Amino acid sequence: MKVVILAGGLGTRISEESHLKPKPMIEIGGKPILWHIMKIYSHYGFNEFVICAGYKQHVIKEYFANYYTYNSDVTFDLSDNSVEVHTSHTDPWKVTIVDTGLETMTGGRVKRIRPYVGEEPFFLTYGDAVADIDLNALLSFHRAHGKTATITAVSIAQMKGVLNVDENGVISAFREKDEQDRSLINGGFMVMNPEIFSYLQDDTTVFEKAPMQTLSEKGELMAYSHEGFWQCMDTQREMKKLEALWETGNAPWKIW
Repeated sequence: MKVVILAGGLGTRISEESHLKPKPMIEIGGKPILWHIMKIYSHYGFNEFVICAGYKQHVIKEYFANYYTYNSDVTFDLSDNSVEVHTSHTDPWKVTIVDTGLETMTGGRVKRIRPYVGEEPFFLTYGDAVADIDLNALLSFHRAHGKTATITAVSIAQMKGVLNVDENGVISAFREKDEQDRSLINGGFMVMNPEIFSYLQDDTTVFEKAPMQTLSEKGELMAYSHEGFWQCMDTQREMKKLEALWETGNAPWKIW
């Protein structure tokens, strides 16, 4: 089962860092937050990734092109241009990086990667948030209800799209935030059936607007409640918070 990661945005709210690299490549503990997200999925045995790149997409491609070297002890003999790899600490990942466009909206990015996931369910998440989520439980929940889409709902001071969820987990409304909200929010870590592509029109489609609203109106959008750790990295303050947690040696999302 493939894992699709949205990693193409401009990251304007953390421009102190993102003017140099895509936000998912901003480092926590010396590793891109994208790497941390992938390690979470890999812990549960999901090792095939499709990365929706856009802004400075070459940085992501170069990182994975050199991943083996970055994570190995290497001797470079410049006299004969040879390379000897001594110890390797790589991951069993298959990574497809798709240039989904510079100005493409989130729904458009997902639509563009359809050839790489085919007609199978897939994970979908944002390239800027980590959690100690049980992905096996999330997948089991999704398979049990049989609806088109599942998103992970987290409770936090309101910053993201707001969810109205009934006692059975059915999402009745998906809307933009209001200043007075302290409600359940979309924390990413989603599961999608291939029917989701019929809700995506073109590059201008914002995944969090019309597609999610239509799904909720049809009763095809479900919420998986995650009550553990979750943190996004929208701002430099949040980046420093994650860095501080990592430096303790006991970062909550480090489940591997």
